[in-house]
Amino acid sequence: MTSAPGTAMLMMPVSPDLEGRQGFLYGGVIASLLELTCLAAAVRELGDLDRRPRPINMSLDFLRGGHMIDTYAEARIIRLGKHVANAEAICWQGDRERPIASGRVHLLMD
Repeated sequence: MTSAPGTAMLMMPVSPDLEGRQGFLYGGVIASLLELTCLAAAVRELGDLDRRPRPINMSLDFLRGGHMIDTYAEARIIRLGKHVANAEAICWQGDRERPIASGRVHLLMD
């Protein structure tokens, strides 16, 4: 996880349990990694571990197949309001300049 305010970076180690079609990560796993990274960025921005933002909706773009190797995601908060936050994230393997997926999440801040 990175330390910059309003950002978070997570690494997901590869596991055979995460395989979808043969040789590729399951798309739901990639989506979950993007969502978790956005949630982590929101918690970091709040600086309050007791507040748990909840996803309102999420939009994903799968850009290429994710191979069965370690996968990274980085998210940043675009806007943090009183009740809603907007975050965006990218997911990559090996080369950060060639993302395998990207996403945008709206979060409910209780």
